[in-house]
Amino acid sequence: MSVVNTSDYRNSYPTHYFLQFPCLFIARDQKYLMKNNNNKKKKKQKHLTAGSLDVHPTEKALVVHYEVEASILGEGGGQMLGERKEGQKIIRVKSLSPSTDVGALAKKVVEECKLIPASRLPQVEQLLYYLQNRKSSPLSLFIGSALILQLARNPDNLEELLHNEAALGALARVLREDWKQSVELATIIIYIFFCFSSFSQFHGVVSHYKIGALCMSVVEHELKRHDVWREELRKKNKSAPENGSLRRDQDKAMRKYQGLLAKQEQEETTSDTRTELKMRNKNIVGLLVKVLERDDDELLVLVVSFLKKLSIFLENKNDMAEMDTVERLARLVPCDHDDLMNLTLRLLLNLSFDSGLRAKMVEVGLLPKLTALMGDENHRQVAMRILYHISIDDRFKAMFVYTDCIPQLMHMLYEHGEEDIETELISICINLAANKRNAQLMCEGNGLKMLMKRALKMKDCLLMKMIRNISQHDGPTKPIFIDYVGDLAAEIRAEEEEEWVLECLGTLANLTIPDLDWELVLKEYNLVPYLKDRLKPGSAEDDLILEVVIMIGTVSMDDACAAMLAKSGIIPALIELLNAQQEDDEFVCQIVYVFYQMVFHQATRDVIIKDTQAPAYLIDLMHDKNTEIRKVCDNTLDIIAEYDEEWGRKIQSEKFRFHNNQWLEMVESRQADDSEPYLYDNDNDRTDLFYSADGITPADGSVSPDFFGDLQAQNGDSHHVGDVFDQTSSSPGRPATAYGFRPDEQPFYQYT
Repeated sequence: MSVVNTSDYRNSYPTHYFLQFPCLFIARDQKYLMKNNNNKKKKKQKHLTAGSLDVHPTEKALVVHYEVEASILGEGGGQMLGERKEGQKIIRVKSLSPSTDVGALAKKVVEECKLIPASRLPQVEQLLYYLQNRKSSPLSLFIGSALILQLARNPDNLEELLHNEAALGALARVLREDWKQSVELATIIIYIFFCFSSFSQFHGVVSHYKIGALCMSVVEHELKRHDVWREELRKKNKSAPENGSLRRDQDKAMRKYQGLLAKQEQEETTSDTRTELKMRNKNIVGLLVKVLERDDDELLVLVVSFLKKLSIFLENKNDMAEMDTVERLARLVPCDHDDLMNLTLRLLLNLSFDSGLRAKMVEVGLLPKLTALMGDENHRQVAMRILYHISIDDRFKAMFVYTDCIPQLMHMLYEHGEEDIETELISICINLAANKRNAQLMCEGNGLKMLMKRALKMKDCLLMKMIRNISQHDGPTKPIFIDYVGDLAAEIRAEEEEEWVLECLGTLANLTIPDLDWELVLKEYNLVPYLKDRLKPGSAEDDLILEVVIMIGTVSMDDACAAMLAKSGIIPALIELLNAQQEDDEFVCQIVYVFYQMVFHQATRDVIIKDTQAPAYLIDLMHDKNTEIRKVCDNTLDIIAEYDEEWGRKIQSEKFRFHNNQWLEMVESRQADDSEPYLYDNDNDRTDLFYSADGITPADGSVSPDFFGDLQAQNGDSHHVGDVFDQTSSSPGRPATAYGFRPDEQPFYQYT
């Protein structure tokens, strides 16, 4: 007689359910159920109702469906709380064989399982007889798995499938034991668990059945088989003559290879985060990237989907970079399979966070392909996000000129009307506008007019940031802004939002146009009081205060405007700001440039030299470690030294003192190194090359300030006003930023 094994089929519930409603659940063990009823019979009432009876789809087992109705009784016997649950119980008959006495086994099943009434004994016998004669054909397993896959593809069914422990266990067992016998069946089962892996709450079931390890074995095995097939085919191709039996064998081998490949091109894998390290140690990325060479769309959907999941880990991303993944993905863009296209773009998006991989995307020609996808509603958003990442790099901004990207972007901006502009769209535009040629393309036709009209009407800060980037470039674009100076100046008001004023002010400050009458602009829009008020430390955000300083430096190029600002008391305000921001190189650089503009003009030179302590501050900054600050400071001091004799002596003495200190430090360092008496390790004493002025200087090494001044003149450091800025080393107009890049050339990073 076969031993009957009974076990509760349902998934276990959380502990707090048992604590809160202990009477509403059926225990996994019948003995525990009876004991529980005896202990709680005064407070609980349960009623079990047997339902349908069927055979298990894959195992030698019966499945009993039942319903339990549980209620909590009050002290008077009335029902206080009730609930109805459905369940299943599996009765396994593993020893059932062709020689088993089905009638006796059926009686034993009915006796041991209280859920089956005696009246259903004939039905039990019939089902056991069916199990005794049933053959588990691969076809039935294939069909059953395919039906489960159709359910699993709908996320709404996953929760229900998760409770079907028997079905999932059977699928995992078939995959573990029989995957070599049927590639198609293994693929379907892998796909089912892959559906579970797409949601973190179901990762437990994938880990429980060790699907990751199983799939690794499948993938490795199939890739090895593929290499063997390809090598065999190569040998046959090499040895086959033009005619004859070998050629027929070769054709047959080719057909066989293609058939095997078609079957094999279904392999993929899945995992949860707890198995990522193990899978990486088994070179999962290398295996999957190799599969990207195949042409089966369904296979590629699975492979790319899993690579996308893996790519969020730094180590896997680095592995993909070494495996030339971008080159393999480039051939899939574009493709006719929408799901594959979407997954490929999302994988590329994950990879595009790496600057090296962005460069590879440009190298393999993805830039024009992604630009073309901006017109596809299904893929537009992801494509634009990748383009945004590429547009961050200055080295790639110019390459957008050779695509249709700029006209498309401008058309999209025009189409938005009064609607909010998409974040991805305006982000790309802001970054690309930092390139001179891109800016010129944006201004073609009525481009700038359209941008200004919309920005001023909607007070769109991001669009004005784009315009500000356009305005920074010298050449044909800058004069176009003359028509909008008044509109921009009208926005510089205390009642406006600081972010909006910042962009408008930054745009105006970029307009270093010689013919522009800044004095008229400042008077007409009463900007001097606003500029002076914003110079006070803490009066606004530092970014806005810095733009005010840059604006003052720009308008001070005009003689009359510089004189008007000097009379307004702006110079003392700048000195106070310099004291407050002396640790910020950018503030220091731009404030010193304002001083340069003031001493450059005759009308304001005396104010700076005689009425302020600006020259003293400049002397202190003469030897600043920042190159740009030193450059602007030296040029300013050269003008002061030429037009004021007293300050000239002080400046010359300070320069002498500094260089003499450097001289003495070098001599002391040289004398302290007793172990190496000569700079050259040979018999020739060449120290005179370093420590002798060939009779120009006294033997004791001392140098007078007068000599230092004469030596400066010999070296070309003329004190003529027109030469204070060496045009070969510094661009005209305001100085280069102290940080090595212009503030308005920064990429726009607010897109997330």
